[in-house]
Amino acid sequence: MADFRVRSTETGQAKIRNVPIAVTPEGFWCCPAPVVFQKTIKHHSSQNKQKPPLPSKPAGQKSTNPSAEKGKLGHHLKSKLVSEDQRTLASDGSSLNHTDRLTKATAEHPQRKISVGFGKPETSDLKVILYGKENIAVRMSVHRNILAEHSSFFSEKLARQSPVSHIEIGDCEDVEIYVEAVGLMYCKEIRQRLIKQNVPRVLRVLKVAESLGFHLCVKSCLEYLEAVPWTGDEEENVVSSVRLLGIDKYGVSHILKRVSSDNYNPPNGTLARVLDLVLNSNEDKGRHEMKSLVLKLLKENNLWISGTANLCSETLYNCCRNCLESLLILFRKVSEPDFAENDLVSKENFTRQITLKADNLLWLVEILADRNMAEEFVVLWAYQEELAGLHLKVSVVSRHLVSCITARLFVGIGRGEMLPSKETRQMLLRIWLQPLIDDYSWLQHCCRSFDGKVVEEGIGRTILTLPLEDQQTILLSWLGSFLKVGNNCPNLHRAFEVWWRRTFIRPNLEQQGSSLPPDGKLS
Repeated sequence: MADFRVRSTETGQAKIRNVPIAVTPEGFWCCPAPVVFQKTIKHHSSQNKQKPPLPSKPAGQKSTNPSAEKGKLGHHLKSKLVSEDQRTLASDGSSLNHTDRLTKATAEHPQRKISVGFGKPETSDLKVILYGKENIAVRMSVHRNILAEHSSFFSEKLARQSPVSHIEIGDCEDVEIYVEAVGLMYCKEIRQRLIKQNVPRVLRVLKVAESLGFHLCVKSCLEYLEAVPWTGDEEENVVSSVRLLGIDKYGVSHILKRVSSDNYNPPNGTLARVLDLVLNSNEDKGRHEMKSLVLKLLKENNLWISGTANLCSETLYNCCRNCLESLLILFRKVSEPDFAENDLVSKENFTRQITLKADNLLWLVEILADRNMAEEFVVLWAYQEELAGLHLKVSVVSRHLVSCITARLFVGIGRGEMLPSKETRQMLLRIWLQPLIDDYSWLQHCCRSFDGKVVEEGIGRTILTLPLEDQQTILLSWLGSFLKVGNNCPNLHRAFEVWWRRTFIRPNLEQQGSSLPPDGKLS
Protein backbone atom coordinates (compact mmCIF):
# COMPACT_ATOMS: atom_id res chain seq x y z
CA MET A 1 0.00 0.00 0.00
CA ALA A 2 1.06 3.57 -0.66
CA ASP A 3 -0.34 6.95 0.35
CA PHE A 4 -1.80 9.93 -1.38
CA ARG A 5 -2.45 13.14 0.53
CA VAL A 6 -5.68 15.00 0.97
CA ARG A 7 -4.83 18.62 1.56
CA SER A 8 -7.28 20.68 3.62
CA THR A 9 -7.61 24.45 3.20
CA GLU A 10 -10.17 25.40 5.83
CA THR A 11 -9.74 28.80 7.37
CA GLY A 12 -7.28 28.85 10.23
CA GLN A 13 -5.79 25.39 9.83
CA ALA A 14 -4.37 22.92 7.38
CA LYS A 15 -4.58 19.18 7.68
CA ILE A 16 -2.57 16.52 5.93
CA ARG A 17 -4.52 13.29 5.73
CA ASN A 18 -2.77 10.11 4.72
CA VAL A 19 -5.21 7.84 2.93
CA PRO A 20 -4.19 4.34 1.82
CA ILE A 21 -4.39 3.50 -1.89
CA ALA A 22 -3.28 0.42 -3.76
CA VAL A 23 -0.45 0.37 -6.29
CA THR A 24 -0.81 -2.24 -9.02
CA PRO A 25 2.06 -3.95 -10.90
CA GLU A 26 1.23 -1.69 -13.84
CA GLY A 27 1.94 1.35 -11.71
CA PHE A 28 -1.70 2.34 -11.33
CA TRP A 29 -2.49 4.27 -8.19
CA CYS A 30 -6.05 3.22 -7.39
CA CYS A 31 -8.42 6.11 -6.86
CA PRO A 32 -9.56 7.07 -3.36
CA ALA A 33 -12.23 4.80 -1.92
CA PRO A 34 -15.77 6.20 -1.87
CA VAL A 35 -15.59 6.68 1.89
CA VAL A 36 -12.71 9.15 1.41
CA PHE A 37 -14.85 11.46 -0.71
CA GLN A 38 -17.86 11.02 1.55
CA LYS A 39 -15.88 11.80 4.70
CA THR A 40 -14.27 14.76 2.96
CA ILE A 41 -17.65 16.20 1.98
CA LYS A 42 -19.16 15.57 5.43
CA HIS A 43 -16.19 17.10 7.24
CA HIS A 44 -16.17 20.06 4.90
CA SER A 45 -19.89 20.74 5.46
CA SER A 46 -19.51 20.61 9.23
CA GLN A 47 -16.56 22.99 9.11
CA ASN A 48 -18.58 25.53 7.13
CA LYS A 49 -21.06 25.92 10.00
CA GLN A 50 -20.57 29.09 12.03
CA LYS A 51 -18.40 28.53 15.08
CA PRO A 52 -18.83 30.49 18.34
CA PRO A 53 -16.19 33.26 18.77
CA LEU A 54 -13.29 32.48 21.06
CA PRO A 55 -12.86 34.69 24.18
CA SER A 56 -10.33 37.47 23.62
CA LYS A 57 -7.18 37.55 25.71
CA PRO A 58 -5.83 40.67 27.48
CA ALA A 59 -3.40 42.74 25.48
CA GLY A 60 0.21 41.77 25.91
CA GLN A 61 -0.59 38.31 27.24
CA LYS A 62 1.50 35.64 25.60
CA SER A 63 -0.39 32.72 24.21
CA THR A 64 0.55 29.39 25.65
CA ASN A 65 -2.10 27.44 23.75
CA PRO A 66 -0.46 25.10 21.23
CA SER A 67 -3.67 24.97 19.16
CA ALA A 68 -3.53 28.72 18.69
CA GLU A 69 0.01 28.45 17.37
CA LYS A 70 -1.14 25.60 15.17
CA GLY A 71 -3.98 27.80 13.87
CA LYS A 72 -1.50 30.53 12.91
CA LEU A 73 0.64 27.96 11.14
CA GLY A 74 -2.43 26.60 9.37
CA HIS A 75 -3.34 30.08 8.15
CA HIS A 76 0.17 30.52 6.79
CA LEU A 77 0.03 27.16 4.99
CA LYS A 78 -3.37 27.97 3.53
CA SER A 79 -2.12 31.15 1.98
CA LYS A 80 0.86 29.30 0.58
CA LEU A 81 -1.28 26.58 -0.96
CA VAL A 82 -3.66 29.04 -2.56
CA SER A 83 -0.82 31.15 -3.92
CA GLU A 84 0.84 28.05 -5.35
CA ASP A 85 -2.40 27.03 -7.01
CA GLN A 86 -2.83 30.48 -8.46
CA ARG A 87 0.76 30.60 -9.75
CA THR A 88 0.36 27.16 -11.27
CA LEU A 89 -2.85 28.07 -13.03
CA ALA A 90 -1.40 31.39 -14.21
CA SER A 91 1.74 29.74 -15.53
CA ASP A 92 -0.38 27.14 -17.28
CA GLY A 93 -2.13 29.85 -19.27
CA SER A 94 -5.30 30.30 -17.22
CA SER A 95 -6.88 33.74 -17.26
CA LEU A 96 -6.47 36.22 -14.44
CA ASN A 97 -10.25 36.56 -14.15
CA HIS A 98 -10.62 32.84 -13.47
CA THR A 99 -7.89 33.06 -10.81
CA ASP A 100 -9.64 36.00 -9.16
CA ARG A 101 -12.92 34.11 -9.15
CA LEU A 102 -11.21 31.04 -7.71
CA THR A 103 -9.60 33.13 -4.97
CA LYS A 104 -12.90 34.81 -4.11
CA ALA A 105 -14.78 31.49 -4.09
CA THR A 106 -12.09 29.94 -1.94
CA ALA A 107 -12.33 32.77 0.56
CA GLU A 108 -16.11 32.49 0.82
CA HIS A 109 -16.35 28.68 0.71
CA PRO A 110 -12.96 27.04 1.25
CA GLN A 111 -12.34 24.20 -1.16
CA ARG A 112 -11.38 20.68 -0.33
CA LYS A 113 -8.35 19.93 -2.48
CA ILE A 114 -7.46 16.33 -3.22
CA SER A 115 -4.33 15.45 -5.15
CA VAL A 116 -4.09 12.10 -6.90
CA GLY A 117 -1.14 10.68 -8.80
CA PHE A 118 -1.16 7.95 -11.44
CA GLY A 119 1.68 5.86 -12.81
CA LYS A 120 5.05 7.19 -11.82
CA PRO A 121 4.42 10.65 -10.36
CA GLU A 122 7.84 11.97 -11.26
CA THR A 123 7.20 11.39 -14.97
CA SER A 124 3.71 12.95 -15.13
CA ASP A 125 3.47 15.76 -17.68
CA LEU A 126 -0.18 16.83 -17.41
CA LYS A 127 -2.54 18.12 -14.75
CA VAL A 128 -6.28 17.43 -14.88
CA ILE A 129 -8.28 19.54 -12.44
CA LEU A 130 -11.86 18.55 -11.58
CA TYR A 131 -14.28 20.93 -9.89
CA GLY A 132 -17.13 18.96 -8.36
CA LYS A 133 -20.02 19.31 -5.99
CA GLU A 134 -19.65 20.35 -2.36
CA ASN A 135 -16.80 22.64 -3.48
CA ILE A 136 -14.36 19.77 -3.95
CA ALA A 137 -11.42 20.20 -6.30
CA VAL A 138 -9.36 17.22 -7.42
CA ARG A 139 -6.01 17.67 -9.16
CA MET A 140 -4.68 14.61 -10.94
CA SER A 141 -1.10 14.16 -12.06
CA VAL A 142 -1.32 12.10 -15.23
CA HIS A 143 0.48 11.29 -18.48
CA ARG A 144 -0.73 12.87 -21.70
CA ASN A 145 0.15 9.87 -23.86
CA ILE A 146 -1.96 7.54 -21.66
CA LEU A 147 -5.00 9.83 -21.75
CA ALA A 148 -4.71 10.57 -25.47
CA GLU A 149 -4.39 6.86 -26.27
CA HIS A 150 -7.47 5.75 -24.31
CA SER A 151 -9.84 8.74 -24.43
CA SER A 152 -11.12 10.51 -27.54
CA PHE A 153 -12.19 13.40 -25.27
CA PHE A 154 -8.69 14.01 -23.93
CA SER A 155 -7.13 13.30 -27.33
CA GLU A 156 -9.20 16.09 -28.84
CA LYS A 157 -8.39 18.47 -25.99
CA LEU A 158 -4.65 17.82 -26.25
CA ALA A 159 -4.65 18.18 -30.03
CA ARG A 160 -6.17 21.66 -30.02
CA GLN A 161 -3.05 23.47 -28.90
CA SER A 162 0.46 22.56 -27.89
CA PRO A 163 1.82 22.39 -25.34
CA VAL A 164 -1.08 21.87 -22.91
CA SER A 165 0.05 21.63 -19.31
CA HIS A 166 -3.33 21.30 -17.65
CA ILE A 167 -7.01 20.64 -18.41
CA GLU A 168 -9.81 21.94 -16.24
CA ILE A 169 -13.23 20.29 -16.06
CA GLY A 170 -15.88 22.28 -14.23
CA ASP A 171 -19.25 21.18 -12.79
CA CYS A 172 -18.14 17.56 -12.66
CA GLU A 173 -21.16 15.55 -11.51
CA ASP A 174 -19.30 12.47 -10.29
CA VAL A 175 -15.75 13.37 -9.30
CA GLU A 176 -15.11 10.07 -7.58
CA ILE A 177 -15.96 7.96 -10.64
CA TYR A 178 -14.20 10.41 -12.95
CA VAL A 179 -10.98 9.81 -11.02
CA GLU A 180 -11.58 6.06 -11.17
CA ALA A 181 -12.14 6.16 -14.94
CA VAL A 182 -8.85 7.99 -15.46
CA GLY A 183 -7.13 5.45 -13.22
CA LEU A 184 -8.54 2.59 -15.30
CA MET A 185 -6.68 3.98 -18.32
CA TYR A 186 -3.51 2.75 -16.60
CA CYS A 187 -4.82 -0.82 -16.25
CA LYS A 188 -4.19 -3.64 -18.71
CA GLU A 189 -7.17 -5.76 -17.54
CA ILE A 190 -10.04 -3.36 -16.90
CA ARG A 191 -12.65 -6.09 -16.55
CA GLN A 192 -10.67 -7.67 -13.71
CA ARG A 193 -10.81 -4.33 -11.90
CA LEU A 194 -14.61 -4.26 -12.27
CA ILE A 195 -15.26 -7.75 -10.89
CA LYS A 196 -15.30 -6.63 -7.26
CA GLN A 197 -17.61 -3.68 -8.02
CA ASN A 198 -21.40 -3.70 -7.82
CA VAL A 199 -23.83 -2.99 -10.63
CA PRO A 200 -24.75 0.61 -9.62
CA ARG A 201 -21.07 1.59 -9.45
CA VAL A 202 -20.27 0.00 -12.81
CA LEU A 203 -23.18 1.93 -14.34
CA ARG A 204 -21.61 5.11 -13.02
CA VAL A 205 -18.26 4.12 -14.51
CA LEU A 206 -19.99 3.31 -17.80
CA LYS A 207 -21.59 6.75 -17.95
CA VAL A 208 -18.31 8.59 -17.33
CA ALA A 209 -16.33 6.31 -19.65
CA GLU A 210 -18.79 6.94 -22.47
CA SER A 211 -18.58 10.70 -21.95
CA LEU A 212 -14.77 10.49 -22.12
CA GLY A 213 -14.83 8.32 -25.22
CA PHE A 214 -13.01 5.62 -23.24
CA HIS A 215 -14.23 2.81 -25.51
CA LEU A 216 -12.17 0.03 -23.95
CA CYS A 217 -13.71 0.78 -20.55
CA VAL A 218 -17.20 0.98 -22.05
CA LYS A 219 -16.69 -2.46 -23.60
CA SER A 220 -15.45 -3.89 -20.29
CA CYS A 221 -18.44 -2.42 -18.42
CA LEU A 222 -20.84 -3.94 -20.95
CA GLU A 223 -19.15 -7.33 -20.63
CA TYR A 224 -19.52 -7.09 -16.86
CA LEU A 225 -23.20 -6.12 -17.08
CA GLU A 226 -23.92 -8.92 -19.53
CA ALA A 227 -22.49 -11.57 -17.19
CA VAL A 228 -23.44 -10.38 -13.69
CA PRO A 229 -26.92 -11.06 -12.17
CA TRP A 230 -29.22 -8.07 -11.66
CA THR A 231 -31.67 -7.42 -8.86
CA GLY A 232 -35.16 -6.10 -9.57
CA ASP A 233 -34.24 -2.44 -9.06
CA GLU A 234 -30.95 -2.79 -10.94
CA GLU A 235 -32.62 -4.26 -14.03
CA GLU A 236 -34.46 -1.08 -15.00
CA ASN A 237 -31.35 1.03 -14.44
CA VAL A 238 -29.19 -1.29 -16.53
CA VAL A 239 -31.68 -1.44 -19.40
CA SER A 240 -32.20 2.33 -19.51
CA SER A 241 -28.45 3.04 -19.28
CA VAL A 242 -27.57 0.52 -21.98
CA ARG A 243 -30.25 1.78 -24.34
CA LEU A 244 -28.90 5.31 -24.04
CA LEU A 245 -25.59 4.09 -25.49
CA GLY A 246 -27.20 3.00 -28.74
CA ILE A 247 -27.35 -0.52 -30.15
CA ASP A 248 -25.63 0.40 -33.42
CA LYS A 249 -22.72 2.19 -31.76
CA TYR A 250 -21.78 -0.33 -29.10
CA GLY A 251 -23.75 -3.44 -30.04
CA VAL A 252 -25.59 -3.80 -26.74
CA SER A 253 -28.31 -6.08 -28.07
CA HIS A 254 -26.70 -9.07 -26.32
CA ILE A 255 -27.42 -7.39 -22.98
CA LEU A 256 -30.97 -6.42 -23.88
CA LYS A 257 -31.73 -10.01 -24.88
CA ARG A 258 -31.88 -10.78 -21.19
CA VAL A 259 -35.14 -8.82 -20.96
CA SER A 260 -36.51 -9.11 -24.52
CA SER A 261 -36.38 -11.57 -27.38
CA ASP A 262 -36.08 -11.08 -31.13
CA ASN A 263 -38.35 -14.07 -31.69
CA TYR A 264 -41.53 -12.67 -30.17
CA ASN A 265 -44.08 -15.22 -29.01
CA PRO A 266 -47.65 -14.10 -28.25
CA PRO A 267 -48.26 -14.17 -24.50
CA ASN A 268 -51.17 -16.58 -24.87
CA GLY A 269 -48.81 -19.35 -26.00
CA THR A 270 -46.53 -18.89 -23.03
CA LEU A 271 -49.48 -18.51 -20.65
CA ALA A 272 -51.05 -21.70 -21.98
CA ARG A 273 -47.83 -23.59 -21.29
CA VAL A 274 -47.61 -22.25 -17.73
CA LEU A 275 -51.25 -23.07 -17.00
CA ASP A 276 -50.89 -26.54 -18.46
CA LEU A 277 -47.88 -27.32 -16.25
CA VAL A 278 -49.59 -26.05 -13.10
CA LEU A 279 -52.95 -27.69 -13.75
CA ASN A 280 -51.42 -31.10 -14.50
CA SER A 281 -49.13 -31.20 -11.50
CA ASN A 282 -49.76 -33.93 -8.93
CA GLU A 283 -47.40 -32.53 -6.29
CA ASP A 284 -49.55 -30.65 -3.78
CA LYS A 285 -47.01 -28.30 -2.24
CA GLY A 286 -45.45 -27.17 -5.51
CA ARG A 287 -48.83 -26.81 -7.23
CA HIS A 288 -50.32 -24.66 -4.46
CA GLU A 289 -47.22 -22.49 -4.28
CA MET A 290 -47.16 -21.90 -8.03
CA LYS A 291 -50.89 -21.20 -8.13
CA SER A 292 -50.42 -18.44 -5.57
CA LEU A 293 -47.41 -17.07 -7.43
CA VAL A 294 -49.03 -17.07 -10.88
CA LEU A 295 -52.21 -15.49 -9.50
CA LYS A 296 -50.14 -12.77 -7.84
CA LEU A 297 -48.13 -12.11 -11.00
CA LEU A 298 -51.26 -11.89 -13.11
CA LYS A 299 -52.71 -9.36 -10.69
CA GLU A 300 -49.53 -7.28 -10.77
CA ASN A 301 -48.93 -7.48 -14.52
CA ASN A 302 -51.69 -6.86 -16.98
CA LEU A 303 -51.15 -9.28 -19.86
CA TRP A 304 -54.39 -8.19 -21.52
CA ILE A 305 -52.99 -5.24 -23.41
CA SER A 306 -52.07 -4.46 -27.02
CA GLY A 307 -54.86 -6.60 -28.47
CA THR A 308 -54.03 -9.79 -26.58
CA ALA A 309 -57.13 -9.83 -24.33
CA ASN A 310 -59.15 -12.13 -26.56
CA LEU A 311 -56.25 -14.54 -27.01
CA CYS A 312 -55.58 -14.87 -23.27
CA SER A 313 -59.29 -15.16 -22.55
CA GLU A 314 -59.53 -18.03 -25.02
CA THR A 315 -56.57 -19.77 -23.37
CA LEU A 316 -58.16 -19.52 -19.92
CA TYR A 317 -61.56 -20.72 -21.08
CA ASN A 318 -60.03 -23.68 -22.92
CA CYS A 319 -58.50 -24.71 -19.58
CA CYS A 320 -61.87 -24.21 -17.85
CA ARG A 321 -63.68 -26.39 -20.37
CA ASN A 322 -61.08 -29.13 -20.04
CA CYS A 323 -61.40 -29.09 -16.24
CA LEU A 324 -65.21 -29.13 -16.42
CA GLU A 325 -65.17 -32.07 -18.82
CA SER A 326 -62.78 -34.04 -16.59
CA LEU A 327 -64.81 -33.20 -13.49
CA LEU A 328 -68.05 -34.41 -15.11
CA ILE A 329 -66.41 -37.69 -16.18
CA LEU A 330 -65.16 -38.28 -12.63
CA PHE A 331 -68.59 -37.52 -11.14
CA ARG A 332 -70.18 -40.02 -13.53
CA LYS A 333 -67.74 -42.77 -12.55
CA VAL A 334 -68.12 -42.15 -8.84
CA SER A 335 -71.93 -42.16 -9.20
CA GLU A 336 -72.06 -45.57 -10.87
CA PRO A 337 -73.73 -48.33 -8.78
CA ASP A 338 -70.71 -50.62 -8.86
CA PHE A 339 -68.28 -47.90 -7.71
CA ALA A 340 -68.79 -48.99 -4.09
CA GLU A 341 -67.26 -52.34 -4.94
CA ASN A 342 -63.89 -50.77 -5.83
CA ASP A 343 -60.99 -51.16 -3.44
CA LEU A 344 -60.01 -48.41 -1.03
CA VAL A 345 -56.98 -47.31 -3.05
CA SER A 346 -59.10 -46.83 -6.18
CA LYS A 347 -61.69 -44.82 -4.25
CA GLU A 348 -59.03 -42.60 -2.75
CA ASN A 349 -57.56 -42.01 -6.20
CA PHE A 350 -60.93 -40.85 -7.56
CA THR A 351 -61.44 -38.62 -4.55
CA ARG A 352 -58.03 -37.05 -5.09
CA GLN A 353 -58.70 -36.47 -8.80
CA ILE A 354 -62.05 -34.78 -8.12
CA THR A 355 -60.47 -32.55 -5.48
CA LEU A 356 -57.62 -31.68 -7.85
CA LYS A 357 -59.87 -30.78 -10.79
CA ALA A 358 -62.25 -28.74 -8.63
CA ASP A 359 -59.33 -26.88 -7.04
CA ASN A 360 -57.90 -26.14 -10.49
CA LEU A 361 -61.25 -24.83 -11.67
CA LEU A 362 -61.60 -22.63 -8.59
CA TRP A 363 -58.13 -21.18 -9.31
CA LEU A 364 -59.09 -20.40 -12.91
CA VAL A 365 -62.27 -18.68 -11.69
CA GLU A 366 -60.16 -16.48 -9.40
CA ILE A 367 -58.02 -15.45 -12.37
CA LEU A 368 -61.05 -14.71 -14.53
CA ALA A 369 -62.78 -12.77 -11.73
CA ASP A 370 -59.69 -10.68 -11.09
CA ARG A 371 -59.52 -9.78 -14.81
CA ASN A 372 -63.30 -9.04 -14.98
CA MET A 373 -63.65 -11.84 -17.52
CA ALA A 374 -65.77 -14.36 -15.59
CA GLU A 375 -69.22 -13.69 -17.07
CA GLU A 376 -68.84 -16.41 -19.70
CA PHE A 377 -67.84 -18.87 -16.99
CA VAL A 378 -71.00 -18.04 -15.01
CA VAL A 379 -72.96 -19.13 -18.09
CA LEU A 380 -70.94 -22.34 -18.38
CA TRP A 381 -71.45 -23.16 -14.70
CA ALA A 382 -75.12 -22.19 -14.53
CA TYR A 383 -76.03 -24.76 -17.19
CA GLN A 384 -74.11 -27.71 -15.70
CA GLU A 385 -77.34 -29.47 -14.79
CA GLU A 386 -75.89 -32.98 -15.02
CA LEU A 387 -72.96 -32.10 -12.76
CA ALA A 388 -75.30 -30.54 -10.20
CA GLY A 389 -77.61 -33.57 -10.40
CA LEU A 390 -74.72 -35.94 -9.61
CA HIS A 391 -73.56 -33.74 -6.74
CA LEU A 392 -75.27 -35.62 -3.91
CA LYS A 393 -73.95 -38.95 -5.20
CA VAL A 394 -70.37 -37.90 -4.46
CA SER A 395 -69.01 -37.73 -0.94
CA VAL A 396 -68.86 -34.26 0.57
CA VAL A 397 -65.11 -34.69 1.17
CA SER A 398 -64.62 -34.79 -2.61
CA ARG A 399 -67.34 -32.42 -3.78
CA HIS A 400 -67.07 -29.50 -1.33
CA LEU A 401 -64.66 -27.57 -3.58
CA VAL A 402 -67.32 -27.67 -6.30
CA SER A 403 -69.59 -25.76 -3.91
CA CYS A 404 -66.71 -23.31 -3.33
CA ILE A 405 -66.85 -22.51 -7.06
CA THR A 406 -70.57 -21.75 -6.76
CA ALA A 407 -69.96 -19.62 -3.67
CA ARG A 408 -67.23 -17.63 -5.49
CA LEU A 409 -69.63 -16.84 -8.34
CA PHE A 410 -72.32 -15.63 -5.93
CA VAL A 411 -69.77 -13.38 -4.20
CA GLY A 412 -68.63 -11.99 -7.55
CA ILE A 413 -72.18 -11.22 -8.68
CA GLY A 414 -73.02 -9.70 -5.29
CA ARG A 415 -70.00 -7.39 -5.53
CA GLY A 416 -70.74 -6.39 -9.11
CA GLU A 417 -67.55 -8.05 -10.41
CA MET A 418 -69.62 -10.24 -12.74
CA LEU A 419 -72.66 -9.05 -14.69
CA PRO A 420 -74.41 -12.10 -16.15
CA SER A 421 -77.86 -11.82 -17.67
CA LYS A 422 -81.07 -12.24 -15.66
CA GLU A 423 -81.65 -15.66 -17.20
CA THR A 424 -78.16 -16.79 -16.21
CA ARG A 425 -78.63 -15.57 -12.64
CA GLN A 426 -81.95 -17.35 -12.40
CA MET A 427 -80.42 -20.58 -13.72
CA LEU A 428 -77.42 -20.34 -11.38
CA LEU A 429 -79.66 -20.05 -8.33
CA ARG A 430 -82.05 -22.74 -9.49
CA ILE A 431 -79.32 -25.29 -10.30
CA TRP A 432 -76.59 -24.61 -7.73
CA LEU A 433 -78.08 -22.99 -4.61
CA GLN A 434 -79.39 -26.26 -3.15
CA PRO A 435 -76.05 -28.15 -3.64
CA LEU A 436 -74.35 -25.26 -1.86
CA ILE A 437 -76.85 -25.49 1.01
CA ASP A 438 -76.22 -29.25 1.24
CA ASP A 439 -72.47 -28.66 1.69
CA TYR A 440 -72.72 -25.52 3.84
CA SER A 441 -72.13 -27.22 7.19
CA TRP A 442 -68.97 -28.94 5.88
CA LEU A 443 -67.67 -25.70 4.35
CA GLN A 444 -68.13 -23.80 7.60
CA HIS A 445 -66.39 -26.35 9.82
CA CYS A 446 -63.82 -28.02 7.55
CA CYS A 447 -62.78 -25.43 4.98
CA ARG A 448 -60.47 -22.81 6.50
CA SER A 449 -60.59 -20.46 3.51
CA PHE A 450 -64.40 -20.31 3.50
CA ASP A 451 -65.91 -17.02 4.76
CA GLY A 452 -69.58 -17.68 5.50
CA LYS A 453 -70.57 -14.05 6.07
CA VAL A 454 -69.18 -12.96 2.71
CA VAL A 455 -70.86 -15.86 0.90
CA GLU A 456 -74.21 -15.20 2.59
CA GLU A 457 -74.02 -11.55 1.56
CA GLY A 458 -73.23 -12.58 -2.02
CA ILE A 459 -76.11 -15.08 -2.24
CA GLY A 460 -78.58 -12.57 -0.80
CA ARG A 461 -77.57 -9.78 -3.16
CA THR A 462 -77.72 -12.12 -6.14
CA ILE A 463 -81.27 -13.14 -5.21
CA LEU A 464 -82.32 -9.49 -4.86
CA THR A 465 -81.23 -8.74 -8.46
CA LEU A 466 -84.09 -10.93 -9.75
CA PRO A 467 -87.73 -9.96 -10.28
CA LEU A 468 -89.80 -9.89 -7.09
CA GLU A 469 -91.65 -13.12 -7.96
CA ASP A 470 -88.35 -15.00 -8.32
CA GLN A 471 -87.10 -13.52 -5.04
CA GLN A 472 -90.18 -14.87 -3.31
CA THR A 473 -89.83 -18.38 -4.77
CA ILE A 474 -86.15 -18.70 -3.85
CA LEU A 475 -86.40 -17.15 -0.38
CA LEU A 476 -89.42 -19.22 0.64
CA SER A 477 -87.55 -22.35 -0.46
CA TRP A 478 -84.53 -21.17 1.55
CA LEU A 479 -86.76 -20.50 4.58
CA GLY A 480 -87.91 -24.12 4.57
CA SER A 481 -84.31 -25.35 4.61
CA PHE A 482 -83.20 -22.82 7.24
CA LEU A 483 -86.03 -23.81 9.60
CA LYS A 484 -84.92 -27.45 9.34
CA VAL A 485 -81.14 -27.20 9.75
CA GLY A 486 -80.60 -23.72 11.24
CA ASN A 487 -76.98 -22.57 11.15
CA ASN A 488 -76.04 -25.45 8.86
CA CYS A 489 -77.77 -23.43 6.13
CA PRO A 490 -76.74 -20.00 4.80
CA ASN A 491 -78.37 -17.25 6.85
CA LEU A 492 -80.11 -15.00 4.30
CA HIS A 493 -82.15 -12.96 6.77
CA ARG A 494 -80.92 -9.63 5.35
CA ALA A 495 -82.13 -10.53 1.87
CA PHE A 496 -85.35 -11.82 3.41
CA GLU A 497 -85.92 -8.46 5.16
CA VAL A 498 -85.44 -6.51 1.92
CA TRP A 499 -87.80 -8.83 0.06
CA TRP A 500 -90.37 -8.48 2.86
CA ARG A 501 -90.30 -4.66 2.69
CA ARG A 502 -90.52 -4.72 -1.10
CA THR A 503 -93.49 -7.09 -0.94
CA PHE A 504 -95.56 -5.79 1.99
CA ILE A 505 -94.46 -2.24 2.86
CA ARG A 506 -93.37 -0.48 -0.32
CA PRO A 507 -96.75 -0.88 -2.14
CA ASN A 508 -98.59 0.83 0.74
CA LEU A 509 -96.08 3.65 0.93
CA GLU A 510 -96.25 4.23 -2.80
CA GLN A 511 -100.02 4.38 -2.63
CA GLN A 512 -99.71 7.02 0.10
CA GLY A 513 -97.29 9.06 -2.07
CA SER A 514 -94.31 8.33 0.14
CA SER A 515 -91.19 6.22 -0.29
CA LEU A 516 -88.70 4.26 1.71
CA PRO A 517 -85.47 5.87 2.87
CA PRO A 518 -82.37 5.21 0.71
CA ASP A 519 -81.30 2.31 2.95
CA GLY A 520 -84.62 0.56 2.42
CA LYS A 521 -85.51 0.66 6.13
CA LEU A 522 -88.44 2.24 7.87
CA SER A 523 -87.74 5.05 10.29
